[in-house]
Amino acid sequence: MFKVFIKTYGCQMNERDSEQVSQMFLEKPGYAVTADESDADVILINTCSVRDQAEQKALGKMGILGRLRQRKPHVVYGFLGCMAQSRGEELIQDVPHLDLVAGTQKYHKVVGYVDQILQRRLQRQMDEVRYSIVDVAEEEDSQNTIRDHKLKENQSTAFVSIMQGCNMKCTFCIVPYTRGGERARPIADIVAEVRTLADRGVREVTLLGQIVNLYGRHEFPRVDDKSPFVQLLEAIHEIDGIKRIRFTSPHPIGYKADLIEAFRYLPKLASHVHFPLQSGSDRILRAMHRPYKAEKFIEICDQMKEARPDIAISTDIIVGFPGETDEDYLETKSVVERVDFHNAFVFRYSKRRNTPAAEMPDDIQVPERVKEERNQDLLTLVNRLASEKNYALVGQTVEILCEGASKTNSERLSGRTMQNKIVIIEGDQQRFAGEIFDVLVTESTGYTLYGDPVLHD
Repeated sequence: MFKVFIKTYGCQMNERDSEQVSQMFLEKPGYAVTADESDADVILINTCSVRDQAEQKALGKMGILGRLRQRKPHVVYGFLGCMAQSRGEELIQDVPHLDLVAGTQKYHKVVGYVDQILQRRLQRQMDEVRYSIVDVAEEEDSQNTIRDHKLKENQSTAFVSIMQGCNMKCTFCIVPYTRGGERARPIADIVAEVRTLADRGVREVTLLGQIVNLYGRHEFPRVDDKSPFVQLLEAIHEIDGIKRIRFTSPHPIGYKADLIEAFRYLPKLASHVHFPLQSGSDRILRAMHRPYKAEKFIEICDQMKEARPDIAISTDIIVGFPGETDEDYLETKSVVERVDFHNAFVFRYSKRRNTPAAEMPDDIQVPERVKEERNQDLLTLVNRLASEKNYALVGQTVEILCEGASKTNSERLSGRTMQNKIVIIEGDQQRFAGEIFDVLVTESTGYTLYGDPVLHD
């Protein structure tokens, strides 16, 4: 039995892609998936290219794991995903022990490639000539290959990939070049997948797309003035067993009235939206090729709050984009205060090769020191806003979906509210995992809530 270890860096979409690969190995006779890297016969790292730090982590991890071949000469090493797509053959040249590079449209072929390499190695056909596989070519209908799920016992939540790719081409972003153009799966296929998940005990699904609210805009028509994405939300809402629906990440350019209205009449739609701002400066938004103004972003947030008063909005923000002045940064800070986000992920701008921003002149680059200062200053504001909201919940009763053991303390259980706030409780996993129930919040650390189940007859 060959054991496969998969390490994932990056977004929820990468997690979903890794899950697909894991499930395919489980269905392949002679293979098993392991969480112990030292025991593996196959080492696969699913990579992210959004920031340089993510790439360096993946390269560093692969370097460390390469030592395993000294003890197990047959081990197969592979890079998957976005960095694999963007660097391709270059990775084979740079990493001496690397055997496989599979791009973002080739996850469904990974098992076959690994088996091919492993069998050749075991048959001693590779003693003198290095044998490797690089596949980063585009493939038609690749969006339809991420559909199988590897569920754990009592798993109550699942990611569902509804599309691949992005057409927006923000100047700072490498994703359109690693994920390709927008391609959507048929609504019927997605609904069938979610129905199967519900039959297996899943109660909450998160719909994934690079720009999720632009789902199907090229493939499917509007019906009753509703976008394909809202049509999909309505169809999933009808599935028995599904209690909550989330989606990530939308773009302001596709956030129309029909989606805002959906928060009024689809109660299963979670009261949380992760809504990337990126910058509060109109000048910087133009330089980023983000086709909206800060005031429009604020207007959409206000409309969401009016449609669903208890909604929690989180965001992504980049500080230190080329040309960002102190005034630009203060405009971003002002928008953060105005929207009053529940959470925000703040990133220092990271140059990504082959993107338009990477070619911007040196004289407008923001010094790393300034990036760090703005990063820390904005984080201080974000943490204060988030903490205030969470401390206000102490003494209140909230409804959670219990997801099972806490990631940081297996003796406790963890759940999430409709607003995506984490709540830690004491209790029996067999009794509570997968259940939706009320919790009395007794404590807050700022980001994490603690509470006691409120039990009803």
